[in-house]
Amino acid sequence: MITDPNERAIDQIVAACNGDLRGALKALLLVNEHLEAELAQLYAAARGELTGGSKLLH
Repeated sequence: MITDPNERAIDQIVAACNGDLRGALKALLLVNEHLEAELAQLYAAARGELTGGSKLLH
């Protein structure tokens, strides 16, 4: 039985990719890229660099 939340999450991600470790890594890299872009937008908003009509943040 897996009790560590990280181990459980890894198992779920790999299972969602039908056991394909390469696919799981690719999916995680894409999610990370998206989160980094969102973080950059948040930093820009905090610095006041986003235009008034921008709907980049949700």
